[in-house]
Amino acid sequence: MSVSFERAETSDLPILMKFMQDFHEFDHTTPFDIGPAQTAMETVVANESVGRVWLIKHNEANIGYIVLTLHYRLESRGLSASMDELFLREENRGMGIGRQAMEFLKNTCRELDITTIQLEVKNDNPEAAALYEKSGFEKLDRAFMLATL
Repeated sequence: MSVSFERAETSDLPILMKFMQDFHEFDHTTPFDIGPAQTAMETVVANESVGRVWLIKHNEANIGYIVLTLHYRLESRGLSASMDELFLREENRGMGIGRQAMEFLKNTCRELDITTIQLEVKNDNPEAAALYEKSGFEKLDRAFMLATL
């Protein structure tokens, strides 16, 4: 299976925003607000100190995307990352592409000297949780907390 990961550029924003909206509709209950979402995506695409975005391609067709954001963690003693979003079109799920995306992400993080990767997964998405666990992620005995400012 020919799967590749291509670093996103500003010219890729239209397809990224379509995928981001599809992901939001699949994984969120709030309405999608394209303005702030596009600003956030543009920031990560344009500023590698913030993170990286890749289009996922199968036989040269865009089928999804993956977003890695960066931060420093004292607990990890170094640069850490969050897999902020991973999205595959529905017709491309269950084909092993998610597993390949996770392996690509882990290898990329090693190249960037990132010590840990964290991610979040909704409790009602057992397929994604199973993928992440098979990729070496483990649940922690901590609660995820968030304050919106």
